[in-house]
Amino acid sequence: MSEQAENLYQAVGGTDGLRRLSNTFYELVLADPLLAPVFADFTPTHIEHVAVWLAEVFGGPDRFTTELGGHQALLTAHLGLAITEEQRLRWMELMTTAVDRELPDGEPLRKRVLEYFDWGTRIAREVSAEPVGQDLGDPGPTPRWGWHGLE
Repeated sequence: MSEQAENLYQAVGGTDGLRRLSNTFYELVLADPLLAPVFADFTPTHIEHVAVWLAEVFGGPDRFTTELGGHQALLTAHLGLAITEEQRLRWMELMTTAVDRELPDGEPLRKRVLEYFDWGTRIAREVSAEPVGQDLGDPGPTPRWGWHGLE
């Protein structure tokens, strides 16, 4: 797989690949005593929403923005969760396991995807400390993550 020839969305197998990744990840999360409480309101729809978010971030269709409220909606969903650093690190461990199981082999691909998750979970943790209903202002468009990180 050539870094020059495709974006991360294509490299991970498109939305179908991201659904598989999300499904595997949330199977691990919901069985994890540290993280399961954070996802007390989890529904199977969440897997699809995460796959659609990641598709947009990695260079695929902009469905999260056009259909699900975009960057603002994603950040707002994290308000009041009070995510701890311990939970964030466990989240990263489980996502690393899911990435190893579901994404195509290739160190550059897996490295870039996990760098995105590290960056994103730090933002989610920060936002989660804010109370529900907090005005976050305009966070701007959905970020894009490519072969060289944040674009």
